[in-house]
Amino acid sequence: MKPYPKEVIEKFTAHVLEKPEGYNFLHTNGYQELLATLDAIRGDEKAFSFLMKFKFFELAGFVNAIWDDRNALKMLLDKKYFEWAAAANIVNGDEKAMEFLTRMGKPHFIALALAIQKRIREDNDKNSNFFSFTNIFKK
Repeated sequence: MKPYPKEVIEKFTAHVLEKPEGYNFLHTNGYQELLATLDAIRGDEKAFSFLMKFKFFELAGFVNAIWDDRNALKMLLDKKYFEWAAAANIVNGDEKAMEFLTRMGKPHFIALALAIQKRIREDNDKNSNFFSFTNIFKK
């Protein structure tokens, strides 16, 4: 597993929040796997394949754990990727995971998880078709 310093996780969080400085930092400093992680979370299959092809298994597991894959969460825990497992659990509403990361002195992973949660909600809002004429006229 590639270790990510606090600054890198903070820049990843900035990217999730659509701040250009986050993307620019990750791109310039060779963190394409983190760029791919956000894309994979948002449903991009090519991005997920990139993570698998280049053996970023902890990040692929993180993506799947966010989408409630219990096997992925177990893998993260078994491999001792506790920060990634806790962040995925925070995205899924687990307050105990937030307490865990606070005790571990990892507030940057909490910020990342909350940013991802916010982005998922925004994406869902953008993609929901509130006034779907097909649904209105179905019988």
